Parts: sequence; structure tokens; C-alpha cells
Amino acid sequence: MGVKQVIKNLDAFPRAEEHLLHKTQSGALVSIIGLVIMSTLFLHELKYYFTTYTVHQMAVDLKRGESLPIHINITFPSLPCHVVSVDAIDMSGKHEVDLDTNIWKLRLNRDGYIVGTEYISDLVEEGHTAHGHDEEKDHLEVQKLHLHGFDQEAEDTVKKVKQALANGEGCRVYGTLDVQRVAGNFHISVHGLNIFVAQMIFEGANHVNVSHTIHDLSFGPKYPGIQNPLDGTSRILRGASGTFKYYIKIVPTEYKYISKEVLPTNQFSVTEYFSPMKDFDRTWPAVYFLYDLSPITVTIKEERRSFLHFITRLCAVLGGTFALTGMLDRWMYRLLEVLMKPNARSVLR
Repeated sequence: MGVKQVIKNLDAFPRAEEHLLHKTQSGALVSIIGLVIMSTLFLHELKYYFTTYTVHQMAVDLKRGESLPIHINITFPSLPCHVVSVDAIDMSGKHEVDLDTNIWKLRLNRDGYIVGTEYISDLVEEGHTAHGHDEEKDHLEVQKLHLHGFDQEAEDTVKKVKQALANGEGCRVYGTLDVQRVAGNFHISVHGLNIFVAQMIFEGANHVNVSHTIHDLSFGPKYPGIQNPLDGTSRILRGASGTFKYYIKIVPTEYKYISKEVLPTNQFSVTEYFSPMKDFDRTWPAVYFLYDLSPITVTIKEERRSFLHFITRLCAVLGGTFALTGMLDRWMYRLLEVLMKPNARSVLR
């Protein structure tokens, strides 16, 4: 036996003579169905190959000395912008004053439309007095106002705010807070007012309505698939006022795109608590966001399936479809052959 004959014997795809091939209508129908199935599965596998998937990894957070960006967009429908203040405090107890922080306040009318804009260059002014932070100093300022009279500026403030409350004005606070990367809190309230002025405006802490809607609260840029649990949260007070506290656990996160670009950001979980005002409370209602950082960082990487994996699945899909349609063609041919034989015999008779 020659070498050529040996090679021919290895052929797994022997060719039949052309005159031995018999083409049928049923075979054409099965072939068309098979081509449609193959094309559909091929496009599905191609889409699957080009679609990226994410892999999550965890490690100890080694970042130090970086700032933490806090993006806020919150509406207070029952508080005028003139009384709304933003205060940030870190774990050392110091107020965070950052000239690079950009916070805007949008005045809203009763229907929620913008009627004015204010810009806050700092979170907290130096010498700022917060209710509940320094009660002795508040007491001294009240005595001072009683001794020297209610000045014109304070009277104008009271008239302005009361008119805004009568008109149903609200306020939207939005912007970015750049705070130290340590545990702390920021809160939005009427703490920027002198306690005596606040008393003249609201006639008691129970009348300070801190109803709010959180449109956006995030700790860094957004990546595909991120879910910020407080987005869209709405808390509207119908009865007595009180203080809202959101306890936030921040998880440092890195998102690595398929292009190798790295996006540093943060995820977070939250627990909510509401404390209604009581008659003997000496504090004023506020919305607190108390945050702490996790020591674990999460890395999310975009990856794409290998080309060999794509070829393997493609061969399995196309080969399986070809084998299945071949079996279907043989079954249909045998079935038609059985059904046609009695008719052929009756014609011969």
C-alpha cells in the first residue's frame, strides 16, 4: 500500500460521487432551518464574546492622606435657603473649612421651580455657632441680644425668612464636599442661625420642618452598575419634627476598565434612624450623615473572554447544530419514505 493510499485512508470526510447524491425538498427545508439556527447562535456567541464581565477582588486599603469627595444633591421643600447651612466635622471634632469646596443653594418656590441661586464658598464660617455644640456660648449671645436690643440686621433676617416661609419657599443644596479621609459627619440644618433669631423665626424647634428628598449622595465618581442606596430617598414630615441620622459605611472601590483605566471611587451601605423632637430637647432638628470608612478596598475589573474560549463555544454550537439537522433530515427522509411506499404499491396494482 502506497503512502498516498495510507493518507487517503485517514480521510474522515469521504466524498460520494455526484450521481449518488439525492437531494430532496425535505432536506432543503431542514438545511434552511439549520442555517437560521446557526446564524442566530453565531450572532449570540459573537455578542457574548464582545460583552465584558466584572471580577471582584478584595484587599486591605493602603491609601493614606487622600481627601474624600462627597457629592450631594438634596432638596428641603419646607426650609428657605437663607436658614439652611451645611456643617462638616471630622473625628477629631474640628470643623472642616475647605476653600475648594463648592456648594450651591437653589431657592425653590412652592411648585419646586428655581427662583434664585446662592453660592457658599466655605462649609462653615469661622466663629460659627452650632446649636447643641456650645450651649454656654448660645446663652451668652441671647443675653447680649437682650441687653443691646434686637438689631436691624436681625429684624430684616426674621422678616425675610418669615416671608419666604409664608410663600412656601424651599431650598436645594448641591455640590461637592472635599473632607479628610477619616470618620466624621456632615449635617444640613438651621444651625447657622443665632439661636435667638431662630427662635423668633420658627417659634420653637418643633416647627423646623427638615423634610427632604435626596436626589444624589455619592462618595466619588460613578462607575457602570453602581447603586447608591440613598438616591431617590424622600422623607416628608407630616407631624412633629425631628432629627434624621444616616449611618453610612463607606467601602473604598477601584473600577478598572477593559482599557486599563482605573477609576478610584467608593461604595457605601446605610442605616437610617429618626429621632422625634421632645419638649425638653435643647437641640434643633437636622439631617445628619455620619460616615465611617471600611479598612477593606474592593477592586472591580472588567474582563473579556478569551478568543480560544469563543472558538471552542462556536465550534460546539455550529457542530452540534449541523449534527442535529443531519439527524433530523435522515428521520424526515425515512418517514416520508415509509409514507410514500404504500401509495407507490397501490399505483402499480
